[in-house]
Parts: sequence; C-alpha cells; structure tokens
Amino acid sequence: MTTLTGPRPLSQAGSRVRFAHGTGFWVIAAAFLITMAFSTVPTPLYAIYQRRDGFPTFMITVIFATYAVGVMASLYLAGHVSDWLGRRRVALLAVLAEAVSAVIFLLWQDVPGLLLARFISGVGVGALTATATAHLSELRQIARPEQDPSRSALISSMVNLGGLAFGPLVGGILAEYVSRPLDRPYEVFLVLLLISAVGIALVPETVERLEERPAYRPQKVALPSAAKPLFFATAAGAFAAFAIFGLFTSLAPTFLGGTLHHTSRLLAGVVTFAVFVAGALSQAVFVRLTRQRQLQLGLVLMSVGLIGVAVGGLAPSLWLFVIGGVVAGAGVGLVFRGAVVTAASLADAGSRGEVLAALFLIAYAGLAVPVLSIGVGVAFLPDQVALLIFSAIILVMVNVAGLRMLKANRVQG
Repeated sequence: MTTLTGPRPLSQAGSRVRFAHGTGFWVIAAAFLITMAFSTVPTPLYAIYQRRDGFPTFMITVIFATYAVGVMASLYLAGHVSDWLGRRRVALLAVLAEAVSAVIFLLWQDVPGLLLARFISGVGVGALTATATAHLSELRQIARPEQDPSRSALISSMVNLGGLAFGPLVGGILAEYVSRPLDRPYEVFLVLLLISAVGIALVPETVERLEERPAYRPQKVALPSAAKPLFFATAAGAFAAFAIFGLFTSLAPTFLGGTLHHTSRLLAGVVTFAVFVAGALSQAVFVRLTRQRQLQLGLVLMSVGLIGVAVGGLAPSLWLFVIGGVVAGAGVGLVFRGAVVTAASLADAGSRGEVLAALFLIAYAGLAVPVLSIGVGVAFLPDQVALLIFSAIILVMVNVAGLRMLKANRVQG
C-alpha cells in the first residue's frame, strides 16, 4: 500500500537533479501564485466578451460557475490523490491543465469555448489547491524543522489569495493599455505556466510512492468522529467567506459599469485586486493574534464590509462599494487562514491532502452557488435590489457560520 510517511527527505538516487527543499518551497509557491492569478485573469474581460457577443449578465455567472464546478469536481475526484500518487506529479499535471485552458481561451473565444476553458481551469485549480498547500507544508518542515508549522500555512494562504488578487490586476492593465485585450493576458500566462511546469518538475517529492497503490475512491473526510464538528463548522465559514470573493470575481465589473457607471477595464481589475490583497495582507498584519481573536475580527470585518457593499450599491457610491469590499476581503482572509490552519491540524500526515481537499471543495461551493443565485436575481430584478438581497443572505450566513467556528474552536481549545 502507498502511504504518506510524513514530511521527510526521500531518496533521490538515480534521479535527475532536484532543487533543495527550501528552494522547492518557493518554486511551488510561485507556481501556486501564477495558477491562482490565471484563474482570475478573465474577471475584467467578461464585460468585453459581453459587449462583443451581446449575451445577458446571467451568462457571466454561468461562465464563472463553470469554473467553480470544475474546481469542485476536481477536488472531489482528484484533490486527495497526491497523498499516494505524489505531490509533484499532481502539481505538474494541474499546471499543465491551466496551460491547456490558456490555449483554448486563445483559439476558441465564443461562449462554448469560454465555458470549456473555464471548466478546465477549474479542474487544474482544484487539483493544485490542496496539493500545493500540503506540499508547501511538507517542504518547509523538511527545510526548516525548527520553524512553527503555522508559518507555512500563512505563506500558503497569502499566496493563494495573492494570486487571486494579481490576476484581475494584470488582466485589467493589459485590457486597458495593450492591443488585443482578449489575447494578451492569456499569452502572458501561458508562458508563465509553462515555466512553472518546468520548475515543478525539479522540486523534491515529499510523498513516498510505492508500486502497489490503494484502490481509488472519490473524496471523503477521513477524520475521527470527535473532530468532524470542528471541521464542518470551519468548512461552513469557508463557504460563506468564498461567497464574498465570488461576487468580486464574477459580477463586480458589471456592477461597476452599470449601477456605478464606471466602465474602465483597469478599474474593474483594481477593485478585485484590492479586495483580494486585503485578504492576503490581513493575515500578515494580524498574524500574532490567537486563532480565536482572528476569527472574531474576521467575522466583524466581513459583516461591516458586506453592509458597505450593499449601501454602496444602493446609494450608489463607488467609494463605499470599494471600501466595503476591501473591509470584507480583509475579514475573509482571516477566516480563510483560520479554516486552513484548523483543517490541517485535524489531519494526520497520511490524510492531510484529503482533508484540505474536502475543505476547499466546500469553500468553492460557496464560490459558485451564491453567485449563480445573484445571477438569477439580476435577470429578474434591478441590479441594486439583487445586490442587496445577496449581501443580506451572505451576512446571515457569515454570522451563523462564524459563530459556529468560534464555538467549535473554543470547545477544542
């Protein structure tokens, strides 16, 4: 049977030259950041596709949700296989899937092509997210065994959110200032993804793969019964938090151009960038707070931010909408980091990838389901009313899930 024996250096005898584990950590981090950035680079481009092809706003949410469905399908079917197939191999396949997605974006720019490209991108992200998170933890533990393990979790979470932030910014800049805005962003990321694939191929493996592999099965949560309440409370918080991110990676540019009357492609990218950067920076700024304090602060920030987003849409006020998004994003960052650290602490070495994959599976459901709902609302209601209803529902979800997380962590502590 193939098992994960724990993060330790594996024999490289007879293999080609590999990076040291410390260098490999940063190579995986860079590949993770580039992949996550590629997943959000279409955000400021949706409005261009919509104006060119004349499809309704609801179709934007369908295209976006196709990506989330790809992520969830991949997490369910393959997010855990790196525990026995190997971190490096799964990460390499995931990044190559992103490269295939970039090629489809370039060659087939009609709606069916966008749907296929986004689905494949989601499949790659789903395979990479839990794999890279576990790989970074193990590489860091080997390179710096004396360091607090939560350090690698912080870096991993910041890379995840930082990548999601840079994608819209790069897409917005290229769309605003270069020719062929529906080609250049994908050309740039295709090159970066292929370079990442080469780097991943040279990163040390942290999972010992034997010839006899366990029988394949889809994802499940392999946790002791006593740990499951805390896991599901944590996952509920991640679901609610990702719903906020879903709004800003799908429909925020549409609200900016319609309700708020700001049609700049760069502005659309900058707003989404600011929301995700706030999520990444809040983790670093408040890193010294206890997990319980971080969750409490994150809950308050998400609640206040959602109110700001809703009022900004009703006023309408660009600055209130943006500031509300940034404040909510900062709260999401704290809750998201707490969720990752908590989930990782519940798993043993042999199931870390599996448990993290289950967490991200539920989180990405939060990215898809609420956004599709607001897409339906926009089709039948004024944008401002749909935004208000969305914000109210997510506000309730955030507080219910957040309080459950706080209670579960308090019981565990």
